[in-house]
Amino acid sequence: MSTQRNMLAVFDVEGVLLDAEYLPVLASLMGPEKEKEIWDITKAGIRGEINWEEGLVRRVHALRGIDHGKAKEIAENLPIMHGAKELCSALKNAGWKMIAVSGGFTIITDRLKHDLGIDKIFSNELIFNNDKLEDVKLNVTSDKAAAIKSTIQEWGVRKDDIVVVVDGANDLKLFALAGYTVGFCPVEIVKERADDTIERRDLSLLLHLLEKKYGKAVLATTSK
Repeated sequence: MSTQRNMLAVFDVEGVLLDAEYLPVLASLMGPEKEKEIWDITKAGIRGEINWEEGLVRRVHALRGIDHGKAKEIAENLPIMHGAKELCSALKNAGWKMIAVSGGFTIITDRLKHDLGIDKIFSNELIFNNDKLEDVKLNVTSDKAAAIKSTIQEWGVRKDDIVVVVDGANDLKLFALAGYTVGFCPVEIVKERADDTIERRDLSLLLHLLEKKYGKAVLATTSK
């Protein structure tokens, strides 16, 4: 049986598609004190305790001077979340579209098109000058929904056929776009507002939830 529905999955990246937070790992190059500083700001942003954009700029500026080669090497070696390849392969085979939207950076998200078959990726850009980290260009704000709305309209996907999978408070505005929302090992406020929650770091568990929500048809291989 094949599905005629135009289904879309929208994913956060760090902590969902990738099993890591990039800037704290990058900060480890500058020693444990810097790493703790970056983690503290990162966690406060994920919990929604500080202005997200301000926190991001603060973190990047605190890491000024890091070498581009080192930054790229770390980015390319961040681990893919357990179960992500299985999940994305199954969705792709069933004809789903997939969007990744990240407050992180192109240096970590570009690989997801190849590694996971993500159709469209939205993220920010780190700016390097003379191969040294200098600043950040914000393409995605704390209102991640604003970044992807036009693509959803272009693809003609109905709200009922959109699934959003996130972990942090800065992702919550995405919920307004979706007919089904899932918190993936989420902070408390996401857990309270999501339709369902996955508590194990295994994205393939989403397949069971999708089958339960929509029926087996949405995961059946689309006929060509």
